[in-house]
Amino acid sequence: MRRSLGGCDCGMNAVDSNVLVRLLTADDARQSAAAQVVFRGRVWIAKTVLLEAAWVLGKVYEFEDGAIAQAFRKVLGLPAVTVEDEEGVLAALGLAEGGMEFADALHLCSGPNVHQTQGATFVSFDRKLVQRARQAGVANMELTGDGGTAA
Repeated sequence: MRRSLGGCDCGMNAVDSNVLVRLLTADDARQSAAAQVVFRGRVWIAKTVLLEAAWVLGKVYEFEDGAIAQAFRKVLGLPAVTVEDEEGVLAALGLAEGGMEFADALHLCSGPNVHQTQGATFVSFDRKLVQRARQAGVANMELTGDGGTAA
């Protein structure tokens, strides 16, 4: 018996990061073609899939953060694609296009944070994260401790 996400079969495929990476890189002809077929139907993409795909695209394929954000925007712009927390993901893409790493931007734009909760401050030990976020226009950032780590 085939099980579906959320206990219902709604005719939508939730994709893994490897399917998204194959769609965006076309580095394997057979798998790229299969990914294209999947994306002709209804697709759901979890934020964790975007996070992992961004890591692979950056570290393995050497995509710049802005290029990753642009690629994700194209995929999310497809008419049959749905993404988890669309508002947060789109805000994160905007920050990535403004110079932040996508992972940091996604952390910043998820849950009760500076973009969604009035008065909340995002706190980090990562001096570069705070600096990039401020450069991208995020005001509610705070460096805590000595700010010497970049994890």
